[in-house]
Amino acid sequence: MEVQFREVNPFDLWIWLELETNPSPAEQQYIEELFSSWFYLGKLGGFNAENLQVQDTGVELSYLDYESANLSRSLMAPMHNMADFQYQDHWGRCWFDLGTSDLIALDVLINSLYQLSCDYVPVRRLIVGGVNEDWPIVDREDERFDQFDQN
Repeated sequence: MEVQFREVNPFDLWIWLELETNPSPAEQQYIEELFSSWFYLGKLGGFNAENLQVQDTGVELSYLDYESANLSRSLMAPMHNMADFQYQDHWGRCWFDLGTSDLIALDVLINSLYQLSCDYVPVRRLIVGGVNEDWPIVDREDERFDQFDQN
């Protein structure tokens, strides 16, 4: 899986997937569940680099003295919004407002997509940010969220 970064604005970010083939409904479900799970972790502040006590400790975690007070001392770092995942032929895309979540979130997404690509849905390329000349972006924000208007 090739990974490319284009112009990145964390508050207005398109993420593009170029797949090997047009995805089946089951493959679409895998992709959407991965992105939804990633977003919900971000929405709950899971990608907060101010508090990485376990990671920073190293490999020896036995009897780690975890400082719970650090949880309340670090600034909130939630993602703000996600649009519906969209497909066109062998492409998929989704828009995000990463809010104040730390960019470790993108590393977690790349690692997860790589494994998804190896095991379930072959991904040729992941593009973070920018535009796709073959698939224009809707300029109006309210059109991104049509899912919420269909009640």
